[in-house]
Amino acid sequence: MSKNNGKPYKGEFTFYQPAKKQTFSEMMYNPEDGTIFGRTGKSWSQLFLFYTIYYIVLAALFTICMQGLLSTINESEPKWKLHESLIGTNPGMGFRPLSEQTERGSVIEFDAKKPAESDYWIELIDEFLRDYNHTEGREMKHCSFGQTNDPSDVCVVNTDLFGDCSRANSYGYKSNQPCIFLKLNKIFGWDPEVFDTPQNDMPDDLKNIINATKPEEVSKLFIQKKTRSRISNFVLLPQRKQIWVSCNGHLGKDKENFQKINYFPTQGFPTYYYPYLNQPGYLSPLVAVQFSSPPKGRMLDVECRAWAKNIIYSGSARDRMGSVTFQILVE
Repeated sequence: MSKNNGKPYKGEFTFYQPAKKQTFSEMMYNPEDGTIFGRTGKSWSQLFLFYTIYYIVLAALFTICMQGLLSTINESEPKWKLHESLIGTNPGMGFRPLSEQTERGSVIEFDAKKPAESDYWIELIDEFLRDYNHTEGREMKHCSFGQTNDPSDVCVVNTDLFGDCSRANSYGYKSNQPCIFLKLNKIFGWDPEVFDTPQNDMPDDLKNIINATKPEEVSKLFIQKKTRSRISNFVLLPQRKQIWVSCNGHLGKDKENFQKINYFPTQGFPTYYYPYLNQPGYLSPLVAVQFSSPPKGRMLDVECRAWAKNIIYSGSARDRMGSVTFQILVE
């Protein structure tokens, strides 16, 4: 039996009254309990005080971290250089003009009979050479081979020496003889080690250029204590101190179309532009390559390569090093 001796149990149930609906003005300020958006003035003060202290501490921690990071950074040179850096010691090669339209890729296509097409590439080159043509206010000097330069010197890239690849000649795009400008990427502290003699894998035209610059023979008479003999020393001519450049058909194609190529001002990057030490106003040296008789109506696949002892070459499409490829199509 139940505790109620069989009598039915009468339970009591509490039914909560639904909350009183508030108007928008009452939500903003309720005069009955003195709340603003559901909080009293004391509650709001505590909330603001908490977040004020929280963000002050957060800003202080961020400032300490940034100051610690910036204290390790040198504004004049990177902390990690050459072999220690992600860039490494092998400079990449680039070319201009390069279209901003990604669908064009690395193809330079134009018809000299259509002014709009040739003007498009001329304007791109004008934009690229703007800093080279306007060096006002920069501390720069005209350097030459055999000249002693201070590491902090900035040598001028003289665009007047580009010959037929000058602005006055429309960079050759008005006469179907386009010019391409080559440059090496800047690597802090990198100093080129040049080839003073032709290499077996060099193209014949480059071998001829190097051989045409004969070493200067300097003979001196040395009197030795035990034996007397004449010792001839061969000194490298300053003009050979260049990172040589050659352009040919990619993968050995179209060799017959690479017989008439001109390089300005020389067929290489002079070493007096190196090393790059983040000098104010520094501009990378350029080599202008003019294709005097490209085939019409057929794409010319070009590979340009830089030659130096400390420039590793790889012609792989995936891991290309020490060279650059582009295509020329003259309609």
